[in-house]
Parts: sequence; C-alpha cells; structure tokens
Amino acid sequence: MKIQPFHLAIPVSDLEKCRKFYKETLGCGEGRSSDHWVDFNFFGHQLVIHYQDPAEKAKESSNPVDGKDVPVPHFGVVLEWDVFHEFAKLLKTKKIKFVIEPYIRFEGKPGEQATMFFKDPCGNALEFKAFKNMDQLFAR
Repeated sequence: MKIQPFHLAIPVSDLEKCRKFYKETLGCGEGRSSDHWVDFNFFGHQLVIHYQDPAEKAKESSNPVDGKDVPVPHFGVVLEWDVFHEFAKLLKTKKIKFVIEPYIRFEGKPGEQATMFFKDPCGNALEFKAFKNMDQLFAR
C-alpha cells in the first residue's frame, strides 16, 4: 500500500499569530487561504488552520505515557531520525516552550522513539517523533 499524505484541520483563535508560527517558526510552506483559514505543507501533509471563537475551544486534558503527561488532543508527524534531532535543535534556538522536552521514549523496548511536544500560539498540542527503525512504528 502506498502511503498518502493526510489532511488535518485544527481550530485556532488567532489566525495571523498561528500563520506566522507555522510559516516562520516551523518552516511550513503556505498554500491556499481565506480570511477564515490557511493551508500549510506540514512536512508533506496538508494542515489547515481554521479560525474558531475562543469561547468554543474544548477543555484540555492529558494521559500518562512513559512517566510524562501527554496532552490530549494532539497531532504531529513522524520524522526521519536525523531530521527529528536537527528540528529539535532548531526549535530550541527559536526558544520553543516544550510541554515535553525532546527525549527517547520506551528506551530499549519495542517502539523506542525520540519524541517532543509543544503547543502552537493558540494552544494546539503538537507531537513530533522519530524511530531509528521505522519497522518499530506499530511495535507492541
């Protein structure tokens, strides 16, 4: 089966602040847009930010994973191992405030991975991860 890019739409309360974050901080190319939404090339996938009134935002929560409080809901992508580590360095130079700092999760176990979490300017949680061995993506 050939893997195709996914499409994800997320709510944001400040379209311009998030446009700048995804474009300038994360380096995502901008595609189509209107005064209520913006498309981005999110690491080869289509991400659309849609304006949503802040009063309509859902309550945040978390789940414990590997001793950390993982924000729920969240989204992100799996990067190549070296790309992940270079991206983490770049984010640190841009003073990203991490929810979970970059680290190796499930070390020495099936599914061992590098992971990090941070939020966009409107509070949407993002996870970036990488596997030294991509065959471990769904390992149990």
